[in-house]
Amino acid sequence: MDAPQLITEDHWIDTAHGRVFARSWQDGDAAAAGLPPIVLMHDSLGCVRLWGTFPATLARHSGRRVIAYDRPGFGESEARADRLGPDFVRAESTEVFPRLRAQLGIGRFVVMGHSVGGGMATYCAAAAGDDCEALVTEAAQAFVEEKTLAGIRDAKVQFAQPEQFQRLARYHGGKTQWVLDAWIGTWLGPAFADWSLADTLPSVRCPLLAIHGSEDEYGSDVHPDMFTRLAGGPAQMELMPDTRHVPHREREQQVAQRIAAFLDAVPGMRAAAR
Repeated sequence: MDAPQLITEDHWIDTAHGRVFARSWQDGDAAAAGLPPIVLMHDSLGCVRLWGTFPATLARHSGRRVIAYDRPGFGESEARADRLGPDFVRAESTEVFPRLRAQLGIGRFVVMGHSVGGGMATYCAAAAGDDCEALVTEAAQAFVEEKTLAGIRDAKVQFAQPEQFQRLARYHGGKTQWVLDAWIGTWLGPAFADWSLADTLPSVRCPLLAIHGSEDEYGSDVHPDMFTRLAGGPAQMELMPDTRHVPHREREQQVAQRIAAFLDAVPGMRAAAR
């Protein structure tokens, strides 16, 4: 039997950095169930389209509405000409995410972030308090590790090749060079060297699931360990064997099922933590 058809909707969010594109997926029963939606935050080179089929898969497994958006300057969102400041990870939780919630009428929510999106999701969870039902991080960095910087330096060489640049341009168009500079220039810059989530994680009181690939080329398993060790609420680590930096693409069904099972258990975790 074919999977049920999901309802997809496109949205435009007004922010101080221009209009932001968002897309949502849900089946007909998700709205009636009243479960908080899952908001996805993409990685340093990501966008809605680069999530692939994962949002739809996650919507089916979780029974929830799933919302993904292109950060300002990425994907279908409007271009921006400014340079990202060293506080850009935290700024997503104060400058863009509140506008998304307000415009889409999001009350309680689950937030999931991939790579640097995991840091952004962490700030959102910490700032929202009880409005955040749960936090999921995937291949997320908790601080600036040398392994992360080495991976970025290797990527800088690769994207100097025209064919690699053009592959990325399929998703970001004329914004592609800005997207690369926002990643490489910011992370390798001295002003970002001391960035860390160590002071923020204790403020995350909701249940947390930290997913990480054992072969992640952009960060060792010290990151999910730090997430689970310093979080202020109940936390779990899922270290996936033979998996690199994009578990939701490499093991899509497994990741979606693991997140759905985690969210099903959240009420019990929250009750036990009280």
